[in-house]
Amino acid sequence: MRVAALGGGHGLYATLTAMRYLTPDVTAVVTVADDGGSSGRLRAELGVIPPGDLRMALSALMSAPAALEARTDGRGRTHRGGHRLWAETFQHRFGGRGALAGHPVGNLLLAGLTEILGDPVAALDELVEVFDIDGRVLPMSSVPLEIEADVSGLESDPRISRCIRGQVAVATTPGKVRRVRLLPTDPPACPQAVEAILTADLVVLGPGSWFSSVIPHVLVPGLLNALRETTARKMLFVNLAAEPGETTGFSVERHLHVLHAHADVLRIDDVVVDAASVPAGRERDHLVRAAEMFGAQLHVGDLAVPGRPVHDPGKVAALVGELCEGEVSRYAVRAHES
Repeated sequence: MRVAALGGGHGLYATLTAMRYLTPDVTAVVTVADDGGSSGRLRAELGVIPPGDLRMALSALMSAPAALEARTDGRGRTHRGGHRLWAETFQHRFGGRGALAGHPVGNLLLAGLTEILGDPVAALDELVEVFDIDGRVLPMSSVPLEIEADVSGLESDPRISRCIRGQVAVATTPGKVRRVRLLPTDPPACPQAVEAILTADLVVLGPGSWFSSVIPHVLVPGLLNALRETTARKMLFVNLAAEPGETTGFSVERHLHVLHAHADVLRIDDVVVDAASVPAGRERDHLVRAAEMFGAQLHVGDLAVPGRPVHDPGKVAALVGELCEGEVSRYAVRAHES
């Protein structure tokens, strides 16, 4: 089964880990609007696509259960733990107080390869090949993007909205985000990402930072068109809880209404939520109607890590496997026959 997973940050990391329980053919399509921390510094100094979320996606595919099995290299040597060491190294941040402080090793490696090869996709593909990673990681756009948001609650008059710019500013605003835009306003979609969506059997969107990691995908015209044209089954995973700043006070239903306001032409097959985040009763009935705005069916299950507002990859994989049981079996047979 070919899977395209759209998102960014820790949400996409969990999704990729879950999908790798089901298939090795997973393509990550990653947001490229980060302007904070190491990514922001490298973006400003080198003009490269911010590498942080791309690095995390690579690390997720390296850290997937199958990737951590013992592997035999070209010299016949067996390496226990598979990619574990390199996955940890990619995520390792330099300490100290100098110029390298805070930079993850993977960010520097990806930025360096991009400069040498002149193409971020070529750099990502090279890392996938060198480290023998199952799957692929792609940026959603071929250029670095900026997020601009209309935010209320920052002025004495609550009716007045202020325009703020930058992913970090949007993610940490004390106001209420009303709408987001991308700059440039008509960003080019990564052609390989478009192809991955069009040829996928399953497309997964979310979870993640709603305004800065999930909604940006539907603001790239090429990606939105691909999502409309693909014959793949499309699943939306909604966050377990509101995020301080970006979606403070948001209900699960509100997440869906906001996404629909940014892309009312988007059609989805399945909206998936955690049972504990939406109690049975009137609130869940409202959520069923919100899912119907996308033409989607609502699915509720136990998806969270106990005691933490994060998705459990194993539970997510199990639910997706149940929903796609017929498809998974069919694709397994097809792969065996080929």
